[in-house]
Amino acid sequence: MRYYVTADVHGYFDELKKALAEQGYFTDTEPHKLVICGDLYDRGKQASALQAFILDLMEKEEIILIRGNHEDLTLDLLQGWYDGSYLKYHHHSNGTIDTVCQLTGATLDNLRYRPEVVEKRLADNPYIQIIIPSMKDYYETAHYIFVHGWIPCTTIKRSPEHTEYVPIPNWRNADAALRSKARWINGMAAAHAGITEAGKTIVCGHWHCSFGHAKYEGKGGEFDDNPDFSPYCAKGILAIDACTAVSGKVNCIVIDD
Repeated sequence: MRYYVTADVHGYFDELKKALAEQGYFTDTEPHKLVICGDLYDRGKQASALQAFILDLMEKEEIILIRGNHEDLTLDLLQGWYDGSYLKYHHHSNGTIDTVCQLTGATLDNLRYRPEVVEKRLADNPYIQIIIPSMKDYYETAHYIFVHGWIPCTTIKRSPEHTEYVPIPNWRNADAALRSKARWINGMAAAHAGITEAGKTIVCGHWHCSFGHAKYEGKGGEFDDNPDFSPYCAKGILAIDACTAVSGKVNCIVIDD
C-alpha cells in the first residue's frame, strides 16, 4: 500500500492540496491512502473546506486519521462548555474557538450571548460525531508506526531544560491517560533519548521539524536564522510537522509498505 503522510495541517487546506499535488497524490492511479498524523484544525481559515475533503475520503475509505492534542483540546472544550470553557484563554490562543466558529458558522457575539446554541451546533458537527471517533492513537504497518506526538512513555521533568523519558512495556496497550499524554510529547527529543521501537520508524508530527534540524544537526534556528522546516529524519524517527503557520507549507512524504 502507498501512504501519503502529512501532519498538523491545522486548517491550511490550500497548503495541504499543494503538498499532495507535488507528490502526485491526485494523479496516482494505484491503491493509496492519505494519513494525517493529528491536529486537523486550529490555525488556518479553511476548516470547513478541509472537513469536506476529509469526509469524502472517509466515505471512500481512503484516509487514516491519527488523533492529535488539538482534537483533545476540542473535546475538553465541549466537555467543559457549561462551566465556561469557551471563555478560557487557552481555547482562544490555541485556535480552538476560531475553529468552532468556522465549523458552526457562529460569531463571537453568538458565543457570548447564545453559547447553548453554539454548543449544540458543535456537538452535532461531523467533526465531533464522525471524524474524531474514527481517529486512532497510532497506525502500524510492517516497518512504520504513525503517531501524533510519540508512542506512550513516562516523562519526568528534571529541570526546565531537561526531561527524562522512560520506556514503558507494552506501550500499545497503554491506558487512556498515557495515550493522551503521548500526544503532547516532542518525538524528536524522545527518540534521541532512546524511546524508539526496534525494527520500525516512527513517523510523528506535533513538534516543528526545525527543532530537530537546529538542535541535532546545527542547521539554522527553530524560528529564525534560516530555520529548516523540511522533514527531520534520524534513527527510528521521521518527523514531519512543517509548522505551517510559520513556514507556509505542509510536509508530505510518500511511503510504500
